[in-house]
Amino acid sequence: MKKTLQHITIGLIFLISCQSNTGFSGFQNGDIIFQTSKSGQSKAIQIATGSKYSHMGIIYKQGNDYFVYEAVQPVKLTPLNDWINRGENGHYVVKRIKNSENLLTPETLTKMKQIGEKYAGKDYDLYFEWSDSRIYCSELVWKIYKEAVGLEIGELEKLSDFNLTDNAVKQKLMERYGDNIPKEELVISPASMFNSDQLITIFEN
Repeated sequence: MKKTLQHITIGLIFLISCQSNTGFSGFQNGDIIFQTSKSGQSKAIQIATGSKYSHMGIIYKQGNDYFVYEAVQPVKLTPLNDWINRGENGHYVVKRIKNSENLLTPETLTKMKQIGEKYAGKDYDLYFEWSDSRIYCSELVWKIYKEAVGLEIGELEKLSDFNLTDNAVKQKLMERYGDNIPKEELVISPASMFNSDQLITIFEN
């Protein structure tokens, strides 16, 4: 009896330790994950968009491991735990599209991955241009869902719609554009996607 209890206890400790890095074990292919980046531009993005979340990606499972497909430098798959640990205080939020059990069929998920492949290895877009030559994080997720699932998650906005008056934002804009800020450029922000009513929150640590 004592040995049985010991085995059960050891087993529980092992399971807890395996999940401790994420705190959540219910990930699904196609889930969208958000965090507060520690990059040099993160603060400006947070202020401009009025949101704490400045980076995002799509979760995929390969074998027994989870990864985040993300637009950094360059666009790539990143092990989930590495992605989480890279964010501020390890905090993250996982969201899922409504009716995912019907929308994210195996065929659709395969299409999502195929569409995502055309962006693999592309440079991160520091200028937030609405083109496919370079790409930023929310643009990557938006375009994959638009092309593969037919969903537009979040509202496209113009750069001029954001708060561009803060000094931190002004400084970053000056670094990128000088005096030629493309205020009419279409942009999809992490904040717009985070707040979309097409997504439901399934976990927040």
